[in-house]
Amino acid sequence: MLKFLLICTLAVASRAEIAEEEDVLVLRKSNFDEALKAHPNLLVEFYAPWCGHCKALAPEYAKAAGMLKAEGSEVRLGKVDATEETELAQEFGVRGYPTIKFFKGGEKESPKEYSAGRQADDIVSWLKKRTGPAVATLAGVSEAESLIADNEVAVIGFFKDADSADAKAFEKAAEATDDIPYAIAADDAIYSKFEVSKDSVVLFKKFDEGRNTFDGELTKENLLAFVKANQLPLVIEFTEQTAPKIFGGEIKSHILMFLPKAASDFQDKMDQFKKAAEGFKGRILFIFIDSDVDDNQRILEFFGLKKEECPAIRLITLEDEMTKYKPESNAITAEGITAFCTQFTDGKLKPHLMSQDIPDDWDKTPVKVLVGKNFEEVAFDPSKNVFVEFYAPWCGHCKQLTPIWEKLGEKYKSSADIVVAKMDSTANEIEAVKVHSFPTLKFFPAGDERKVIDYNGERTLEGFTKFLESGGKDGGAPAGDDEDDLDADVACTFFLKQNKKAVADRYRNCFSKLPQAV
Repeated sequence: MLKFLLICTLAVASRAEIAEEEDVLVLRKSNFDEALKAHPNLLVEFYAPWCGHCKALAPEYAKAAGMLKAEGSEVRLGKVDATEETELAQEFGVRGYPTIKFFKGGEKESPKEYSAGRQADDIVSWLKKRTGPAVATLAGVSEAESLIADNEVAVIGFFKDADSADAKAFEKAAEATDDIPYAIAADDAIYSKFEVSKDSVVLFKKFDEGRNTFDGELTKENLLAFVKANQLPLVIEFTEQTAPKIFGGEIKSHILMFLPKAASDFQDKMDQFKKAAEGFKGRILFIFIDSDVDDNQRILEFFGLKKEECPAIRLITLEDEMTKYKPESNAITAEGITAFCTQFTDGKLKPHLMSQDIPDDWDKTPVKVLVGKNFEEVAFDPSKNVFVEFYAPWCGHCKQLTPIWEKLGEKYKSSADIVVAKMDSTANEIEAVKVHSFPTLKFFPAGDERKVIDYNGERTLEGFTKFLESGGKDGGAPAGDDEDDLDADVACTFFLKQNKKAVADRYRNCFSKLPQAV
């Protein structure tokens, strides 16, 4: 008996060790398994104390934890300081901050990546969809009204027969959707309240038209396309909270309007932008960015814009390689934007490649300065072997490389056929070379073949010298064949040769004051 009491006491003490901060469980390697036993459905944020994105998420994350706890939900929220609990972070493949994973049924293997918005309501809605039925059944008008009032977007299927083919297709669409609640209504009073005369599907939302009614053959695919086209506002403002909705969605073509909210003609331009958006629902996402906000300055830099150049319009695609487009006119009118987007959807636009002006003294220093406008002429000169550093001014590893690169330039400044050069890839883009990380080092050997060789050797004067003296063989690899350098400064990486979700994640990191990653 004494032994049994001792075991119980130890078990209680063990559980008591899981501290809470604002209703969020504070997790460590020492208590993680115990937390999963006590709370089988657990959402866990892996964060860094210095991470700006984590700080922005913290109040909404705590609010969501409090909401679930107040409801008596079995779902709990926890957090792990990944800078302290490095083994735990490594175990679950944490590569950036914040990383949020959902552990269901007490299982540690293959947790689900959290993929919805970063506001409390988004978090709670996503978790309820993950732990409850995909489709709720509405018993009366008050339940329907509450569902609509409590969610920014909600989808209700009006079906008299829950076993009908349309109702089954509705349920399959619901199972494929993480972040929007679906419900079925059969009660005549609900039909009457929402002026629905026959079986149909209605998407209710707190913006734009307020509601959209599905029209067409009701299949899972058609319904998902309908929801995708209507679940976001015609124009969505980029913020820390809306970023996951913008980049986590299916629409990979984005048009951005850079405009200060304080501008006297703000509303007029917004009306023009919104009017143009009506014709491209589900195909192009229309995004507004306040160009006066400090945290948005990296976005402007990414598109080669300055504050004084706003208002401005740019379009970008989130495919395997991100491609930017610029309209010929700076005027913001519904007609002009519509024509620009139509040219894009018809495949008639040429990519916009940024370039600085050629400096007067670009070739007067040991390390030659390349920009978009002179890159082709210099790098692909058939009589020269050209070694180029593609860098970002804010990149820490680039700054560390600078003195070594300057010594290399000094060493070969009198060479008849070797050129050492550099290019700021945040302000210059070229079609022939795709830069995936900073710094990127590429060698363009003499000849007419237009070869490109990636440098993968040691970043030392000796390593660079061996590489150049060997004609790009010692430490080189054909461009595109190299694997991502896991020891590189991931915080300086804004493109990755991975899947589209990874590309979207990196694109989002560009849209922040500091790219938060490990």
